[in-house]
Amino acid sequence: MYTFIPIIIFLLGLLLWWQARRLQRESGLPSGEVIYSDTGTWQDVDRPLISREFGLVGKPDYLVQVRQRNRTYTIPIEVKSRRQPPTPYPNHILQLATYCILVEEQFQLRPPYGIIHYADGTLKIPFTDQLRDQVLKSADEIRLARSSPDVARQHREPKRCYQCGYRQDCGTELR
Repeated sequence: MYTFIPIIIFLLGLLLWWQARRLQRESGLPSGEVIYSDTGTWQDVDRPLISREFGLVGKPDYLVQVRQRNRTYTIPIEVKSRRQPPTPYPNHILQLATYCILVEEQFQLRPPYGIIHYADGTLKIPFTDQLRDQVLKSADEIRLARSSPDVARQHREPKRCYQCGYRQDCGTELR
């Protein structure tokens, strides 16, 4: 009777391993070692990633090291709680590409892509030279706008206005 216990434990372990692999494949997330997390549920991150060269700072939700073609890449993952839109929002892509720049500077190896994980889907976004240039151009525009005495609102979304840190000084907020 007791000889079956190791077999049962082995079968349960095999079942749990198989279930974990299935869930990982279905998630769309890469398999690899999580080396950084800023979701607050796993560990506290006390330092953001910083690029002194480009003046960028950020805290990706996850950094996962994956092995591809005999190289180990660090892949940034940004988790969004909302459902996946028909096309990814430009600000989501720029945020992820910013993390790719930060990862490249931190780890001295450019990630080939980053991942946006929505509540119901996962997108793998290639990190191209064009996307990199777009991030750096946007960062320059933001710096220029911060020193400008007057910046025009660029959206028609009352919810964004309500949550904006500059709302009290804006004068063009939506209601």
